[in-house]
Amino acid sequence: MKRKACKKCKMFVEGDTCPTCHEAQFVTNWKGRLNVVDANKSEIGKKIGIKVKGEYAIKVS
Repeated sequence: MKRKACKKCKMFVEGDTCPTCHEAQFVTNWKGRLNVVDANKSEIGKKIGIKVKGEYAIKVS
């Protein structure tokens, strides 16, 4: 089973709603993964607007 990512914030989600943005729209067509351990220190996370640690898809369609 493919993992699903939130269409809005791109965080990988296992439940029915996204814990970050509380949306319920998901995609299973994504490319690349980014694992943010500390959102405050992550330069890449800051550039793309990540404020919560977690695993994110780089591109969703």
